[in-house]
Amino acid sequence: MISYRPLWETMRRRGATTYTLQAKGGVSSSTIRRLKAGESVSTNTLDALCKVLDCRLPDILEYLPDTP
Repeated sequence: MISYRPLWETMRRRGATTYTLQAKGGVSSSTIRRLKAGESVSTNTLDALCKVLDCRLPDILEYLPDTP
């Protein structure tokens, strides 16, 4: 499973809001809803998030293995 928990922590550290993602990164409100719900997003979205937050993928998402 992919978790976006690191994204929210990175945004907090950088003083960014979801409005920042929309205004500076061109991330749509529906994509932000998907991120909050832990749903999949495109690699283009991940690229935009890295650019607007000036970070790398591990700062945005983490892989959590499914536990039986």
